[in-house]
Amino acid sequence: MSDLLIPPDTRDVPGKSPVPVGNARQALGADGVFAAQVPGYQPREPQIRMAEAVEQALAKRRLLLVEAGTGTGKTYAYLVPAILSGHKVLISTGTRNLQDQLFHRDLPNVRRLLGRPVRTALLKGRSNYLCPYRLEQHLGEGMLDSRQAVHDLNRVAAWANKTQLGDIAELLDIAEDSPVWPLVTSTADNCLGQECPKLADCPLMKAREMAAEAELIVVNHHLFFADKALKDKGFGDLLPEVDAVIFDEAHQLPETAAMFFGQSLSSRQIHDLLQDALREVLAAGGDLRGMNDLVQQVETRLAHFRLLMGEDARKGIWSELSGQAELPAAITAVQLGLAAVTDALAALKDRSKGLESCHRRAEDLGEAFEELTGPTPDNQVHWFETFRKGFVLQWTPLEVSGPFRALLDQEPMAWVLTSATLAVREDFRHISAQLGLPDDIDTLQLPSPFAYEQQALFYVPRDLPDPGAREYTRATLEAALPVLRASGGRAFFLFTSHRALKEAAEWLPRQLDYTFLVQGTQPKAELLRRFASTPECVLLATGAFWEGVDVRGQALSLVIIDKLPFASPVDPVVAARLDAYKARGRNPFTAYQLPAAIIAMKQGAGRLIRDVLDTGVLMVCDPRLVGRPYGQLFLQSLPPMRRTRSLDEVRAFFTFINTLESESA
Repeated sequence: MSDLLIPPDTRDVPGKSPVPVGNARQALGADGVFAAQVPGYQPREPQIRMAEAVEQALAKRRLLLVEAGTGTGKTYAYLVPAILSGHKVLISTGTRNLQDQLFHRDLPNVRRLLGRPVRTALLKGRSNYLCPYRLEQHLGEGMLDSRQAVHDLNRVAAWANKTQLGDIAELLDIAEDSPVWPLVTSTADNCLGQECPKLADCPLMKAREMAAEAELIVVNHHLFFADKALKDKGFGDLLPEVDAVIFDEAHQLPETAAMFFGQSLSSRQIHDLLQDALREVLAAGGDLRGMNDLVQQVETRLAHFRLLMGEDARKGIWSELSGQAELPAAITAVQLGLAAVTDALAALKDRSKGLESCHRRAEDLGEAFEELTGPTPDNQVHWFETFRKGFVLQWTPLEVSGPFRALLDQEPMAWVLTSATLAVREDFRHISAQLGLPDDIDTLQLPSPFAYEQQALFYVPRDLPDPGAREYTRATLEAALPVLRASGGRAFFLFTSHRALKEAAEWLPRQLDYTFLVQGTQPKAELLRRFASTPECVLLATGAFWEGVDVRGQALSLVIIDKLPFASPVDPVVAARLDAYKARGRNPFTAYQLPAAIIAMKQGAGRLIRDVLDTGVLMVCDPRLVGRPYGQLFLQSLPPMRRTRSLDEVRAFFTFINTLESESA
């Protein structure tokens, strides 16, 4: 169910004289402009209550925390008062999917119905926009290592001549992991900024200019915190100054903030610098052979440094490597190699803006490598992650409550934090503690209006092994087979690990003659489009599809979750946080792991019922849900669905809903 049952309308057509609407209730109530203009509109009191609370927060510059259950209509509940307020408002989402939906569908609808010609802008991070300069650089190189990559690059080039926005989300037929994306987009490292020869054609700069003039700007959490991180370092702002910030999908804020309140460095950043340096030296007529020798030297030393972290892909605490006798020499070798590249670029930097940028990047990356292979700062988790050939070095704060609270205190404005999943049962203490929110905040909890007892069945299969058992994933797949047959596909199968996802993607297609879509093989929007339009379809996914995904109607009738989404205790950041809780005399499981898992489970379960007419089955395979005392906390936090452990009852439920669907067809 859309927020107001309004047909999608992405046109920017305020068109009419402003309608005299004084407040949110006048807009959304029984006698309001929405009721007057939308056939069949029914006002919803929970939505109006939230809209009035947001209205008060914006007017009084208050901090408001709102949990609005699925179907409340929270998007319109904050858009209406935001538009009516007359303030400059920044709306930040946790996912790009919601960001696009807000800007292209919901905002035009609300603006049109209110008759308010509010200027709006959509702004994403750099990596979401075409970089004309980098595209031009790579088109003539002929260095791609596969026919598919060449095809993708040519596809981007053809699109670049037609696109108005330069948003790579428009290219639905190129996989998310295609190697061309880093070649045709920029990063904070390699962007030439105001010195770029293609500045006049830059989609990112055009988007920023629109944001500066807009009264309502839609961003995402990653961009929001990246902007704050740049401000702290004394660089220019990405985002304009605003009067209010509204965070949708606010349950993601702690983890997203942690990424930006720390520091990181990847081998990919160094590799990209070295390749860009070769390209710029060639273009400027410099000593290519000499630079190539230096680049090869650094690449060799990086490869040796990577091997000292172990052959397998893994995450670990930095101190785990400190006992290796060869490590200090390997670190010094990389530092000396980067210093040599930096010196060579210093001698050439005046020849072009590209070489000047490469010199600056070399200095910055050399400093970052020295810091991230040195002592660990207080209150930071110092960890590394390795891949087949590359690595990431990272400092992550143990907690973000301090810096996030400082951000709130530095910016005296209205702050609204909302999500369908902020509370554990009816308690906001977990999210408040994570973000360091003050005690006097305004809070509001609005349950979902859906009739879950009639619309959904909650199934926990019997006789599954312990989730730690080696055979667990295969057992869950076998338990899911008869349910998938009963539903006729039409299912999201959500996993808590990529290993389990891979096993399912290999095994299930051999058992069922259905269409199987796998996360990562295509852009998220295209996977969702194909899923919604393909009969007998099953989408296999991990975290990216646990939230921010909205499939309504008969296309999605089954959501299967393989196990309770506890964060892995062997993850170095999680392990360090658990130790920190222990050091304070608190139980890390009940204070941290359990509430985080409950919120994640609420998100995954929330994919099933998205409309008043939706029906379906939620299948959670994990036996701990009924076998451990804490399972009751999960059950009490989930919507009140009818529960069963009987496969026959599940089959009967699908027979019933299939009959209803046939009769209504």
